Formats: sequence, C-alpha cells, structure tokens
Amino acid sequence: ANVAHERSCRHRIPAPSSIRIATTGVSRNMKIKSVRAVEIDVRPPMKTTPRVPQLPGDGFVSPMRRYPELTRDDWSATWKRTACVVTAEDGTWGFGMTLHSGPTVSIINDHLSQVVEGGNVMATERLWDLMQRASAPYSSAGLASFAISAVDQALWDLKGKILGLPVYELLGGPQKEKVFVYASNTDISYGTEHSIDWFLELGFKAVKLFQRAGPEDGLDGIKKTEELVAATREQVGDEVEIALDAWMSFNTDYAVRIAEALRPYRIKWLEDYLIPEDMDSYFRVRERIPFQTLATGEHWYSIHPFALAATHGLVDIFQPDLSWVGGITAAVKICHLAEAHGITVIPHASSSYPWGQHLAMAMPAVMWAEKSEGVAPPGVPLEEMVLLPGTAVIKDGYVTPSDAPGLGLEINLEWLEERTT
Repeated sequence: ANVAHERSCRHRIPAPSSIRIATTGVSRNMKIKSVRAVEIDVRPPMKTTPRVPQLPGDGFVSPMRRYPELTRDDWSATWKRTACVVTAEDGTWGFGMTLHSGPTVSIINDHLSQVVEGGNVMATERLWDLMQRASAPYSSAGLASFAISAVDQALWDLKGKILGLPVYELLGGPQKEKVFVYASNTDISYGTEHSIDWFLELGFKAVKLFQRAGPEDGLDGIKKTEELVAATREQVGDEVEIALDAWMSFNTDYAVRIAEALRPYRIKWLEDYLIPEDMDSYFRVRERIPFQTLATGEHWYSIHPFALAATHGLVDIFQPDLSWVGGITAAVKICHLAEAHGITVIPHASSSYPWGQHLAMAMPAVMWAEKSEGVAPPGVPLEEMVLLPGTAVIKDGYVTPSDAPGLGLEINLEWLEERTT
C-alpha cells in the first residue's frame, strides 16, 4: 500500500501554488513592439592585480601568419560589440549580444527589425526562419548570422521572462545537474605555464592550448608545437585533458604532420585547423588522420555546414558559437543534428555567457562547455571576469546556469545606456 501511495504521489499533478508560472495574465499572442541594436563597450570588472606580469607578443597563430610584416593590430577589425533589445508590447524586454558592431547594428536596425517587429513573442522558430530567409539575398551566413544571433538570443530571453521560466526550461529542461567546463588559454600574454597553473588551481580538469606556428614555419614550427604540448602534458599529468586550437591556420599537409607529431601526448582534439569555407580540405584531413579527434565550427554559420559535416563524418565535435551561428535556435538544431549522427557538441565560448550555459544544461549532445576569452589572468578570480552581470560563475570546473526567468541577466536599461558608445 505504501509503495502504491508513493507511486501515486510521484505522478500527481502539482498543486497550483507550486507551479512556477501563472496561467493567467500571460498572453500567448503577445506581439513584439520594437527591435533595437546599439554599439556597446563592455569589459570585465577586474580588480585583482595578476600575480605575474604580461609579456609582449602578437598572440597565437592566425591565417595571416604568411604575412609576418603585419601585426594583429594591422589587420584585425576594430568594431565593438552589438547589444540587441527586443521589447514586447507590455514593456518586457530581452537582451542579446554579438560582435562586429559596424555592420551588425545596421543589419538589425535597418532590416531584421522590420521582419521581427509585430511578430508573436512565442514564435521563436518562425522568427528565426523569417530572418534567415529575409537575409538570404545578401547571405544569411557571416555578418548576417552574427546579427540574427543577437536578435534570437534577445527573443529567448524575452520569452523566458514573459513565461517566468529560465531558458533551459524552455529548451526541454535540465538534462544534467551541472556542466563540465574546460579552460582555453586564449590569452597567452601571461605565459602558458603560468596560465595553466592557474587553471588547475581553479579546478579545471581540461585545458586548451593555442598554436604559435603554422605551415609557414615548417619543421621548426612542428618542433615548437610538440615542445609546447609535451611541456603542458608533463605539467598537468595524465588526469587532465589537453586540446589544441590552430585558429584556421593549417592546410591539409600541416594538419596531418602536427597530428602525427602529437600522437604520443594523447590530445583530446585538434580544433579549427582549416579556413572554414575550405570544405574540400575537411574531407582530405579526415581521410588522412582517421585516428585524430577533430573539432570545428565556431566559424561556420547557420546549420548547413554542420549538416554537410555530419552527413560525411568530417568532424567529431561541433563547436558553434551562439553569438555567431544564428543564436540559440540555430544551436538547438545543430545539437539535434549532431545527436542523430553520434557527434558531440561543445559550443565555442559557451560558458562565458548565459545563452551557452542554458543550451549546455538542456542539450544531451553538449558534453562540455568552454571558458574562453582568456579565462582569467593568473591570480584573478573568475567572479571578476564576468562580462554580463547575472551570468553564473564557474566553480571547480563546473557551472550551473541561473534559474531566474529568461537568461537570468541582472542588467537594466540604465546599465546598457552607460555602456553605449
């Protein structure tokens, strides 16, 4: 009798007082009043002085390595970030963010806004499809995809706020208790050894290194890469995973030679090893190094490159960036595509922002999340590296997203106006 009673209670509909969202006062047909984008300048509130000095240098390898006379400052785009605010007719608003403010602010304000305004707040699939198709004449990939991402994030934040639920609940609910996070050494200016020590001290159980050399560096570059990975393997031991990021800088030959040279060090994956549009080379690399786990996708836009790669087994790990690929909606589609083909998803920079945290919490295909953007200078607490207030902080190599409505951001319009340039 007691067992029967327990089973009955387990499946009983909760009492109305325990239901998190009110069934009255929420309009399922609420319209979008406005979509607006602005250029913003946001920086982490870092107060602690790093315990080691910064070193001069031009950063990790890039596709521009073949032109050594140009520094990163010479060729990098100088646009700031774009913030997007989508406001419903009741005044509730959602927030999204992307890069490349110069063109993306214009794409949102001058085009995507007219497509989205007046639409149903709840119709995120429809609105995403409208933006994709409307931007097709000038390519929905690339800069348009960045702009779509910011609008889509804001729509999901708005939808969650109106329903009184965190975004991960809207995506299917929590699939895991917490999300495993690895640390990317994107900022090499403090010395890789010092940064890796700090990552281990913070509790990370996986780290990622960045290439310093490309095909132009020949045998010397391969030797230096092996020395970097070998030293890090000795530093972290056998219980910590190591990945290697080439940031679009290899060709087929160099990818093969690097993978063969690093085989004794058991790297978790080789990442972002080709120019993203060079799909033919992805076929050749997969054929040449079948033993190596391959990861890419942060510079693939919308769902179609991922569909091609999944169909032909070109990579083992998809790494879409939710601020670049087309937002949360695109990332969910990529996760489902990956799961159907036995592929893991580890979104780029996914634990640095709430949209990535919420996706990782809900999607079975997402096994890990990435802490990017330098993680933290040696000695600087992770709390001081949070760019958007309300973003959950990583603890001991794991993160659990906020359960506040929407994305859980603790910002208001005054905060945004203070950072508008």
